[in-house]
Amino acid sequence: MLGGLAGHIMLVRGISLMVDANDFPGQMKFLLIPFALTPMIHAVLLGRGIGTFSTIYCTLLGSLVMPKLDVLLYFAVSLVCGLVAVQASYRVRKRVQLLRAGVYAGVASLLLCIMFNRIDLMPGIDDQLEGLKVAGWSSLAALGMGILIALLVSGLLPVLEGAFQLTTDISWLELSDLNHKLLRRLQLEAPGTFHHSLVVASLAEAAAESVGANAAMCRVCAYYHDIGKLNKPEYFIENQAEGIENPHNALTPTMSALIIIAHVKDGVDLAVKHKLNPRVIDIIQEHHGDSLVTYFHRRAQEQKKAELEKVEKGLENPEDLPKIDEKNFRYPGPRPRTRESGIVSLADIIESASRSLKKPTPAKIRTMVEELVNGRVCDGQLDDCALSMRDLAKVKDSFCATLRSMLHTRIDYPKDDERSNLGRKSDLEKRQGNGSKTQQIKPVPTPSPTDQPQQRAAS
Repeated sequence: MLGGLAGHIMLVRGISLMVDANDFPGQMKFLLIPFALTPMIHAVLLGRGIGTFSTIYCTLLGSLVMPKLDVLLYFAVSLVCGLVAVQASYRVRKRVQLLRAGVYAGVASLLLCIMFNRIDLMPGIDDQLEGLKVAGWSSLAALGMGILIALLVSGLLPVLEGAFQLTTDISWLELSDLNHKLLRRLQLEAPGTFHHSLVVASLAEAAAESVGANAAMCRVCAYYHDIGKLNKPEYFIENQAEGIENPHNALTPTMSALIIIAHVKDGVDLAVKHKLNPRVIDIIQEHHGDSLVTYFHRRAQEQKKAELEKVEKGLENPEDLPKIDEKNFRYPGPRPRTRESGIVSLADIIESASRSLKKPTPAKIRTMVEELVNGRVCDGQLDDCALSMRDLAKVKDSFCATLRSMLHTRIDYPKDDERSNLGRKSDLEKRQGNGSKTQQIKPVPTPSPTDQPQQRAAS
């Protein structure tokens, strides 16, 4: 940040000297200085608070290198243009928003120069043509400098992000492309995990927005949080088709837990190999924390209990009893260390548990969310992240609202045979209703054999 401030001061001094040396109109000194450049870069990279801080210090330090007669105008133009650019570039998600912020800053500098009578829009009769020419060039300079600032910021952002290991919302949206090689593999090789990741992304994004966290980061990290399951997708329940035997049936609980736990390490390896963002790698590593693989830990305890009964009956030796170490059933960690990581971790378990709800109702959804979140809190999984109890309350409300919209009920549509019967019945009713308009054809009576001689005699 200090480098940006120093560069801004040098730029202000250089443009001021250039304008004085080339006998440009006085207002050009304030229209050609990129007041919004440094504040906009700081706002996009580091946030609105840092951008505001940068605006104030750019104004104070820049006024030290300006002539005394121009200090007041410089102070006003620099402060207003910087604040306008910072506000307009808050949570930028598209590069066109940078262009809009630059244009707003240019218009602000032009209006301030008019207010301070540096640009005369109503010159005298003798100088009318020259005045209009100066006003036109001033307007063009202000808007052109705003567009130039936006182009410079847009071009410098990738360089600065790579140099300082920062990620803007623009980059997060670029990373959310589902055509990435890993996501394509996940869609083809582990479709259940892919769908699970999409739902987790929706849950995490909505929850992050409710507490003011980085929603775009949560969405992208949720897409990639389970890529480690690509190594052995068939060992995870969401990828197991009906009628196929569960491979865990042939394994001990300890071995099954090792396979489940290994997907975190495998995910980190894949992320590093494909050069994913470091924050994505952190959330892949942290989204389970050091929590317990409850299902297989409980299954191991049940097996040990059955073995104990056999020992009591004298069917087995006590030395053959399996030893259960809880450490073998816990993820390696670390625990979530950021708000975004904690939100993705909670969204992951909420989505998984919601699949087991039968006939979900708002009350059942609320009870499930409360139990799971409170369980994570009691287990200490959220101790290292900055989620407060107030934030957790908002996150739970967001999860419940999103799940209610996803797990809503629908009416039962009639089957095909019922539809056909209803269609036939309605057609028959229509025909009966229109009977007064159509006349039925009466059958012609055929003469009986006894009537034929009488007809011949009459003829």
